[in-house]
Amino acid sequence: MKKIYSCALSLFFILLTIAAKSQENTLPKGNYIVVAAFFSNQKDYAERYSTKLNESGLHTSYGLDEARKFYYVYLDQYPDFKESVEQMLKIREEGKFVEAWVRVIKVGAQHTDPIFSEKEPTQTVTAKQNPVVTPKTAEPVKVEPVKTEEPKEEEVKPAPQIVTEVVENPKAKPVYIPQTLNNTQVFLSLYNAQNNQVLDGEVEVIDTERSRLITKVKGNTYLSLPNPGTKSGQLTLISTVFGFRKEQLDINYKNTEADTLKPHVALVGNYYMINFGLSRIHKGDISTLYNVYFYNDAAIMLPDSKYQLNSLLQLMNEKPTMKITLHGHTNGNGRGKIIYMGPSHDFFALTKDVKTETGSAKELSEARAEVIREWLLAQGISDSRVSVKGWGGSRMIHDKNSVHARKNIRVDVEVVDE
Repeated sequence: MKKIYSCALSLFFILLTIAAKSQENTLPKGNYIVVAAFFSNQKDYAERYSTKLNESGLHTSYGLDEARKFYYVYLDQYPDFKESVEQMLKIREEGKFVEAWVRVIKVGAQHTDPIFSEKEPTQTVTAKQNPVVTPKTAEPVKVEPVKTEEPKEEEVKPAPQIVTEVVENPKAKPVYIPQTLNNTQVFLSLYNAQNNQVLDGEVEVIDTERSRLITKVKGNTYLSLPNPGTKSGQLTLISTVFGFRKEQLDINYKNTEADTLKPHVALVGNYYMINFGLSRIHKGDISTLYNVYFYNDAAIMLPDSKYQLNSLLQLMNEKPTMKITLHGHTNGNGRGKIIYMGPSHDFFALTKDVKTETGSAKELSEARAEVIREWLLAQGISDSRVSVKGWGGSRMIHDKNSVHARKNIRVDVEVVDE
C-alpha cells in the first residue's frame, strides 16, 4: 500500500512539474500589441525574431496564446483595452509595424479571432478614433452595446445604457489565395544554428530549371524574390556567410504554400519565412574573405576590411584548436610594384614609411595573405595556427577582363585542422 501511495505521490509531482513548465512563456490576461505570430511548434522562431528586434533598439517579448496555439511577438501589454488600441494605432502611424494588431487574452474564457472580442465588457471606442483593422478580414467590426453600473450608494439607481458607435475598418490589403511569391514577400533568416545568433550575409537566387544565377540579395530583410519565368517556377537559394558552410534551399515561385510542409519554410501572416540554420566551417572547408579589400598594388588593407576580419577572429576564438591556411589570389600574373607595410605596422593605411619593391603576382598574393596573418597574431592568435600560401593569378574564378574581374583579388580561408 505504501508503494502505491509513493508512486501516486511521485506521479502527482511529475504532473505538477509538467503543468508548471507548460505555463512558461504563456501570456497572462491582458491586451497585447502584436507584430508577429508563429505556430506553437515554432517557439525558437519567435524567440529569434524578438531578439533581433531588441538588438535593433526595441523592447519586445514573446509568449504563447494557449487558446489559439500561437506564439506572439509583442511590443507592449496593457490592462486597458482602449489604451492598447490607441497605442497600436500610433505604432502603425510610425511606419515600422504598419500591420500591428491588438490581441486580447482572457484567462479562463474562449478567445475570439484577433483583433478584439466583440463583447469587450468595459471598453468604448468612438467613430472619431482611428479605425481598427483585423488582419484576416476587411469587414467592419461592430462593438455590441454594453451596460455598466454606477457605484452602489444608499439608493440603488438604474444603470444607464452606454451604446458604442460602429468602428469602420479601413480598406485592407487584399489577401491572395493562394499566397505565392508573386504576391507575398519573404524574410530570409540567416542565423547560427548552434546559438541562434543572427548572421550578416547574402543569398544567391538561382533559376533551378536553367541553372543560372538571377541575383544576389541581402539576408535578414523583407523582400520580393524574382520570377524565374520558367514552367516549373522553381528557385534555388544558396546562403553565403563568411565562416559558415553554404546551405542550399529550394522554394517554388508558383506553388509556395505547398513548400510550408518543408521544415525551412513557414507562412507567417503576410510573409514567408525561409530559415537558413547555418553551421560553422570544418576541416577541409574553404570560406572566402570577399569583403577584405587592399590598396592597389599593396599588401595593406582598406579600413572597410575590419568588419570581416573581426568575423575571422571570432571564428578562431570560438575554436581555439582550429588551424587555417590563408590562400592569396590576384587578377592576372603580371609583374609590378608591391607596396609593403612600414615599421609603423599600420594594417589599414598607406603611411609615409611604407616600402615599395618590384615583384610577381604570386609574391603580391602571398604578401596580402601574410598581412592578414600578422593582423591575427596582433590580436593574440598563435602563429602556429595560421599559415599562408600565394597563388598569384593561377586560380582565377573570372576572366581577368570581365566585369567581375575584381573578385579574383581575394584571400581564401581553408580549415586544415580542428
